[in-house]
Amino acid sequence: MFAANPSPETAQAAARTLTKPDYTASPSGLGDNIVAFFIGFILGFVVTYVFYAHVVISLAGGAVTGAVYIFIAAHGAIRKRKRALRLQFFDLLEALSVAMRAGNPVATALQSARADLLLLHPESSDIVVELDIISANFANGVPLSRAFMDFAERSELEDIASFASIYETIEGKSGRADEIVRQTQSIIADKMEIEMEMETLMSGAKNEMNVMTLMPLIILLVIKYAGAGFMDTLYTTAIGRVVATVGLAIFVIAFAMGRKISSISL
Repeated sequence: MFAANPSPETAQAAARTLTKPDYTASPSGLGDNIVAFFIGFILGFVVTYVFYAHVVISLAGGAVTGAVYIFIAAHGAIRKRKRALRLQFFDLLEALSVAMRAGNPVATALQSARADLLLLHPESSDIVVELDIISANFANGVPLSRAFMDFAERSELEDIASFASIYETIEGKSGRADEIVRQTQSIIADKMEIEMEMETLMSGAKNEMNVMTLMPLIILLVIKYAGAGFMDTLYTTAIGRVVATVGLAIFVIAFAMGRKISSISL
């Protein structure tokens, strides 16, 4: 926990030792990347084998898909981290609002907010680390609005950027900072509620999309193994390979478009 009024030397030392998190980098480790590769490899092998029925081609397709899926999983990990950070920022605003409504100065409010956050999140969590950085910079003479703006630029979250912009406008000019914090918290809560409702409404559509994505593969497998050689031309002739390649390309494009349409931006 911070001292309420640290010396300039202490504040400068704290600011130097704190490393600013990079939210554009994936938090995935080597183990996560290996798991992602094998998941992508299995999916790619199965899909490619359905279209080509050739082990070597399927192995190559699985390897390519596995490599691509590492980047997809890394992007998903970044989105998950930012989503968690957004929820944690909501908790920070709530803690700050309570402390500021009690009439505490900013330094004391930051200290009180940190104590409250530790009841909900571990000390290694992103929001506690960010609060340490903000508090160290503030104790070192950096305006609070600039510290929040730096946080917003690194997190690339619209809610944090909006709060930083508003706070920069009223900093030192209004005694309604606690009300601004409370209103921002209310807006974020409303946005989260709307997103949860959208996700609930879209869950059915996502399930239908997954079923429709699997249907071409199931149909091909049924025809292949129950069609008495009906699909042999697809796997043994040059024109069949071309048709299979076109079908696979359409399948991949449709899958990517479905995932893009069903995703909800932060």
